Amino acid sequence: MKRSWLLAIVYCFAVAARLDAQTNYVVLSGGIMDPQHLAIPYATVKLTSVATAEERKVTANAHGEYEIGALLPGAYLLVAESKGFAVAKRSLQLEVGQQVTLDVTLNVGPNTETVSAVASAELLKTADASVGGVVDQRSVAQLPLNGRMLVDLMLTVPGAHVSHGAQTGDMNPLYWRPGQRSAISVGGNRPNANYFLLDGATNTDPTVNTQNFSASPDAVQEFQVQVGSYSAEMGGAGGGQVNIVTRSGGSRLHGTVYEFLRNGAMDAHSFNDMGGTNHLVQNNFGGSLTCIKTEIALRGFVGKYLFAK
Repeated sequence: MKRSWLLAIVYCFAVAARLDAQTNYVVLSGGIMDPQHLAIPYATVKLTSVATAEERKVTANAHGEYEIGALLPGAYLLVAESKGFAVAKRSLQLEVGQQVTLDVTLNVGPNTETVSAVASAELLKTADASVGGVVDQRSVAQLPLNGRMLVDLMLTVPGAHVSHGAQTGDMNPLYWRPGQRSAISVGGNRPNANYFLLDGATNTDPTVNTQNFSASPDAVQEFQVQVGSYSAEMGGAGGGQVNIVTRSGGSRLHGTVYEFLRNGAMDAHSFNDMGGTNHLVQNNFGGSLTCIKTEIALRGFVGKYLFAK
């Protein structure tokens, strides 16, 4: 009986450690200093999410250092204060998988004064030497996608290009999954060397190392593509590390409805295609609903019809 309880406790600690190590979260740390760049011990740091109004409050240590972990990507407002100093505010835009260092300077003055930074400086990245890029929510929502394939946006990151192989989804009879192609080479590696994550969990199909589940673009907040020099927690494969994070919802209820239509009347044709007898009609429709801290995405039905005149 004692042994079973001991195993249960060890399992709980192991699960907690795994959750803390999820790579979709953001870690924000730094120091609180006065105008002479001396540390202000035990200063209060409050971080508020713009989307959900959720607050995280920590106290700096004796050396003026603070750290806030397990943050979802998005817009935040940081407020730092200490007795005898003016309040300092910083607006932040945190991206998926970041380990951000942000030092805040408090001016001497009464607590009623407020220092607001409208245009903040570039956030420092000193924790690792990874190379890559982040495809933000604006790009996910506005860039054109043929077939609503999120993985196509990987091509906007330097070092990624369309490749060939079983990952195309149409040449391997043992693995054919329409709309699930992942044949993209990152950093000169083979397309089967990529590693996909969805909200910190492995999303890589072990058959031919493709993306296991293709999330709807309406449900995705942003995603990160690391080309090389990534840290140890991203060592699932030797190629590109694709870290996708879904939207966490907001404080208001809103949604989207869409239909993308493609037919022969609107398609461009080359000279060799003139007088062809076939045309393609494709309807891709669906929608999404966002409520408080919850995102529900409905992947639309895709209809493809090939007619012969």
